[in-house]
Amino acid sequence: MTQAQASSSLSAVSARRPRGKVAVGLLACLFGAVGAHWWYLSRRHAWLVTAVALASLFCAVSFYPVWYDNPAFFLLFIPMIDGFIESAVFSLMSDEKFDRLYNPGLGRVTSTGWGPVLVAILACLVGAIVTMFAIAMVVVYVWVAMGWLDGYVL
Repeated sequence: MTQAQASSSLSAVSARRPRGKVAVGLLACLFGAVGAHWWYLSRRHAWLVTAVALASLFCAVSFYPVWYDNPAFFLLFIPMIDGFIESAVFSLMSDEKFDRLYNPGLGRVTSTGWGPVLVAILACLVGAIVTMFAIAMVVVYVWVAMGWLDGYVL
């Protein structure tokens, strides 16, 4: 490796802005269903999560009269719940490990304060509500499909 190549690769690493735990946590919490945090972290196959989520959303909106009663809408709950879990995991990850994995070559740039803790609390609260809603929707959908709720007014 020549000195010009070494200096250009070093400047490419130092020119990149460091990634923050709060930003990753908020992206995972708010837009985890479409994989926004994967794009932010430059993870491989981020496009696949986005494509599956958008295809499920398109099928849910297009093919049923009520979008939330469509089985394709239930597929959106999988990456959504995964986003809440990853939001809490990234937010509560140690600074050294986060910098080693997602800010390589930049040294220690992350300093944890209350921001990641509050994001983790938000992710747990909203994630629990969304997960309970998803389970309830699946149970009602299955019971209606099996005829167990015939005669009941919902």
